[in-house]
Amino acid sequence: MRFYTGKLEGTQLLFAGFEKDPFLYRIEDYGMKFSDMTELVCTITDEQKDRLLNEREGKRAYALDEIQILPPIVRPRQDVVCLGINYSEHAKEASAFSKEAFTKDKPYTIYFSKRVSEAAGDKETIPSYKGLVDSLDYEAELGVVLGRDAKGVKAEDAEKFIFGYTIINDFSARNLQTRHKQWYLGKSLDKLTSIGPCIVTKDEIGNVADLGIRSYVNGELRQNSNTGFMIQTIGGAVEELSEGMTLLAGTLIATGTPAGVGMGFNPPKFLKTGDKVICEIDKIGRLENTIGE
Repeated sequence: MRFYTGKLEGTQLLFAGFEKDPFLYRIEDYGMKFSDMTELVCTITDEQKDRLLNEREGKRAYALDEIQILPPIVRPRQDVVCLGINYSEHAKEASAFSKEAFTKDKPYTIYFSKRVSEAAGDKETIPSYKGLVDSLDYEAELGVVLGRDAKGVKAEDAEKFIFGYTIINDFSARNLQTRHKQWYLGKSLDKLTSIGPCIVTKDEIGNVADLGIRSYVNGELRQNSNTGFMIQTIGGAVEELSEGMTLLAGTLIATGTPAGVGMGFNPPKFLKTGDKVICEIDKIGRLENTIGE
């Protein structure tokens, strides 16, 4: 099952989508009311999911182009939890760009947070921050959405706490990221987190450790890898994080990006006004953004 946030005639609504069905259905037409996607993720029951799946007959169906698709989670409840340097080939290209900022000299996962005051969605324009940012970069990442509070969770049990998955483009201001050494500022400018186009429930994904992950800039394939190449697994990250902190339901975890980002080229291929970036993950879809002024 797929869950979307969208605008219809100026009203923000939640929609459900299904495999082999090209249409979306308003969740409120089933008599279900959730204030936003985070509340849905945290509270929807299996019985309600079954109703969405099995009671479509007679419900108004909407084509995707009838709806303005928004990021599924417009304002995350907390900062996004991010894994840094979580693909080995990306570790090499990042270190080559800036040894001081990106060299990983210990066998421990790098965690950092990303402030998202308001996420960008599919087809949305991303600001380039001229005068502040001279090296805007893209990072295609698998996003994990927790559906239950997680504390003291073992890796083998982590899937029980996961609601579903989405695509995240972790846009990064490299000059701010390297100048300040700690990555928070360079990752957290407004609209530098794109999420979408939807959240796909874990049952529809299947083996999350074998998903193709790609990015394109103006049609040029830049990143082309597989989630199976992650250094730290999703289960391992949930175990390590939840050992000492509670991960609240609705938490978003960005699992790291593979090689092929702009800073990895010689010379670097940073984004400029008018560039179109597409991030793509098998079984989830495509997330497209254009760089604005």
